[in-house]
Amino acid sequence: MKTIQWFPGHMTKALRMMEENLKLVDGVVLVLDSRAAFACLNPVHGKMFAAKPAVYALNKCDLVEKADADRLISHFAAEGKRAVAVNAFDKRSVGKLKEQIFAALEEKRRKNREKGMNKALRVMVAGIPNTGKSTIINALAGEKKAVTGDKAGVTKGKQWIKIGDLELLDTPGTMPPSFENQTYAKHLAYLGSINDDILDFEELTLELLTELAQQKPRLLTEKYGITDFAVEPSELYNAVCRRRGFLLKGGEYDYERCAKAVIDDFRKGRIGKIALE
Repeated sequence: MKTIQWFPGHMTKALRMMEENLKLVDGVVLVLDSRAAFACLNPVHGKMFAAKPAVYALNKCDLVEKADADRLISHFAAEGKRAVAVNAFDKRSVGKLKEQIFAALEEKRRKNREKGMNKALRVMVAGIPNTGKSTIINALAGEKKAVTGDKAGVTKGKQWIKIGDLELLDTPGTMPPSFENQTYAKHLAYLGSINDDILDFEELTLELLTELAQQKPRLLTEKYGITDFAVEPSELYNAVCRRRGFLLKGGEYDYERCAKAVIDDFRKGRIGKIALE
């Protein structure tokens, strides 16, 4: 598969804006997709936010097994980082995220109280594209205040959203300037964090089916009826085409339709609960 790189010009501007606004915020929420949490860690963010209290929101936790979500939380905890599994459509988990934000900023709250100040805590919400930053903000607010979408690059500029004792700064999704780890780049492509227009969906689907055949063969059997995994990756692709009836005139396989369907199935969680990392 060809190398994946995606860093459009507006992201340089967005990172500059985020850096300029750092002095205005008390802490940071870094939103990661639970299905590929390590791929979602942007080294640029790590350096930028090193001096700020941070909470790692493992979003879309309903799309992975609880054991995988717990493992990720333990991993971050071992590194001294606060992490919480979040399903933006579950009030209880959103409440836990809010608790973690206030816990991370307790020292700032205490200092404010000592000064007799009762001002809202300001928090920057950041992450790579399409991890659900705006959706989480809306969940915290209990209503739609931030613009959301199911493709990379919906949030173009900054938005301040006031939520009780919190002021959240929604920021555009930003990628690292380059991907040294192409496995992580693939995982982000599966998730829809990279602009689909630059991707070869047929190659990407072949990579995804190969990875799932190694990690989650049972799910491929249940979803697509694949039972023989001792075959070339292309045969997995053919098996899905046959199962779903993706055939052209003359009985040739319609790989283009199949690719879009498989990637969409993965993104929507229809194949099953899958943590890639």
